[in-house]
Parts: sequence; C-alpha cells; structure tokens
Amino acid sequence: MAATRRPGRNHLFIPGPTTMPDRIIRAMAVQSEDHRSPSFPELAKPLFQDAKMVFGSTEGTVILFPSSGTGIWESALTNTLCRGDTVLAARFGQFSHLWVDMAQRLGLEVIVQDEEWGTGADPQRIEEALRADTDHRIKAVMVVHNETATGVTSDVGAVRKALDAANHPALLFVDGISSIGSLPFKMDEWRVDCAVAGSQKGFMLPAGLGLICISPKALKIAEGGPGGGTGRNDRLGHAYFAWKDQLGANAGGYFPYTPALPLLYGLREALAVMREEGMENIYHRHHVLAEATRQAVAAWGLKPCAKEPKWYSDTVTAIVVPEGIDAAKVITHAFERYNLSLGTGLSKVAGKVFRIGHLGDLNELSLLGAIAGAEMALIDCGVALTPGSGVAAASSYLRENPLHKA
Repeated sequence: MAATRRPGRNHLFIPGPTTMPDRIIRAMAVQSEDHRSPSFPELAKPLFQDAKMVFGSTEGTVILFPSSGTGIWESALTNTLCRGDTVLAARFGQFSHLWVDMAQRLGLEVIVQDEEWGTGADPQRIEEALRADTDHRIKAVMVVHNETATGVTSDVGAVRKALDAANHPALLFVDGISSIGSLPFKMDEWRVDCAVAGSQKGFMLPAGLGLICISPKALKIAEGGPGGGTGRNDRLGHAYFAWKDQLGANAGGYFPYTPALPLLYGLREALAVMREEGMENIYHRHHVLAEATRQAVAAWGLKPCAKEPKWYSDTVTAIVVPEGIDAAKVITHAFERYNLSLGTGLSKVAGKVFRIGHLGDLNELSLLGAIAGAEMALIDCGVALTPGSGVAAASSYLRENPLHKA
C-alpha cells in the first residue's frame, strides 16, 4: 500500500516563495484587529520607514499593497505614465516578457530590446536607444534586475550610467522581486525611480504583500509635476493601485482599504531578522550559497543557463540538462521521490532546465540537502554523473567560505 504520509518537511528550493523562519511564522499568528483603531499606527507607521533599509534608500517613499509583485509592476506604470507613452524594455526571460506584455496591454508603446536568454539587459544598447531619442519620447526604461527564469542578474548601476551618458530624463523602473532583500540593491545610488519587490522572496514571507519604493522624481510626476507623461491629461487608469490614496492614509499610519494584517506583522519581524543579520552579511551569504551551487553544477558536468559568469544570479541557478533528458521529469521525480521542490523551466527553456533557488532563510546544511536531492534525481532520470560529486564540491567550497564575513 502506498504511504499516505510523507515524513519530514518539504524541501522548498524554488526561487520563491521561500522558506520562512519560524519566528516570522509565529509573528503572523495574530487575531484579527481593528485596522482603524487609535493604536494601529504603532504597527504600520514604522514599516514605511524601516523597509527603506532593504531597498538601499533614505530618499524614497515606500508603499505597501496587498498584492503580488505583478500588481506593483502595474502601480509603477499607471501612476506615472499616460496612454500612448513610449517605454524602453529589455526582454531576456519570462518575467521581463510579462512586464512588456503588461505595458502593451495598458496602452503603452513599448520599444523592446530582445536579448539572448541567458544574458541580461545591455546597457550599451539602452544608451544607444536613448541617444537616438532626441525628442525624449521614451518616458521610462524597464529592467528586471534578477530574471529567475534563466538565473541571470543584470547590472542596474550600468543601466543608470547609460541613462546619464545619454543625458536622458526617462524614469528608471526596476523589478527587484527576486533580488531585493537578497542581492545588493542601491536605489538612491543608482537613482532608481520605482523599485518593485514582493514579500515571498528575500523578505521570507508568504506571497501577498507587494512593496514599492518610489523616488522623489517619480512621486512628483505622479502628483502632476513636470517631467512625465505626454503633457495630456490622459494618465493611465488606476484605482486600487493609486499612490495618492495610499499616501494620504499612510501619513497617519493607516491604509485606504483593509490591509493584509498578518503580513504586516510578518514584515515587522522580517525586517528585525534582516537588521540582526545585517544587509552586507545577507548579501555575502547569498553569494556563498550561490557559488557553492555553481560548484556542484560544474562537478556534475552540467552548465548554468546564464551564458557568462557576469550574468550569474546569487538567488537562483537555472541548470541545463543534457540532450535527451526532460528537465520536467527530473523536477517531478525530485518532488515525488525525495520531497524536494525544484523550479521548473519556463517558456523557451521549459523541459531544458531545472532551477535551484538559493535565497531567503538558508544555510549550508539546508543547501546541501537540496544539492543531494537534485543529484539523486538526476541520476535516477538517467543523467550520467558520479554520485556524491556535487555534494562534495559544494561542501568543500562551503567549508572554506563562511557565510558571514568576520
């Protein structure tokens, strides 16, 4: 008879949602309360200020929406742009594609710069397009910082330099959903105008809380100031995602509609966890775990989807399986046989890659469990590799490279 219970915890190694620390789970176990009570601002108000730490900002304004990251994409576009406006977008994976699709469906004209999957945004091409735009028709540049479909991280700082070199006033929008809270993000230094994040990745929370950090420039444009739109009174429609409504209520520590209360308590605890570890330690830890994963991949004789080391992501590695192997079967087998959840291949790379997410609340031993499970699943599915090779390579690297700097 087939077992009805699977002992032990599912090993969650997709690139989000991520495993949650127990103390964050406990913090969210709260009774319902009056979100308009006199004491509610004691919870809400500090969150708007404290979350800036994770974005690398002191100048920005944080808004929290009960939403996925996709909704926050929409808020960035609809609060700053007009119907018919032109935006420039680099497309090099499933999520950058979906952001382009959203912009087009909202009524924006999108100049798409397609890049090979496994690479990222090309700052030189962006600069060339902006230099050619002498009439400044392009109102915003859209870049996905970390493309989880392919395990690629783009250089947002270089994109900012491209805007500056072209002396172009376009807004800079960055999807940091799978990077913010895990990879270095310097909103003020890079002069990002809208940075988009989601609760289920580096923040180590359930999905459902969308975060956006907005620059003073973007906020001024949203309020009707100069520098944005087409000059027409034709702003893209927005109601649920209206910044004005949020900011009006947030000023007093409230929300314009019912907030996701347990997630707010969870966010407060998550920010405390991140402060205690320190952002620089968090970034270093993610780099070490990612490099250990890449060492395992090399020991297996496989390659990452990212074409060059400069593109390697420190939050997710997409691994190309050998010809004749179906990555989807590896993923299914890992789940059914070893209770290990690996990320699937999406769109162009479906069936060709599987993904190991290595972000959030992880340490050496938890990562080694995922590498061991992936290794066993690969062997079971017919991939010729030496048993124990990936685990040995990763563990050797981890022994020599502590997760935290001294």
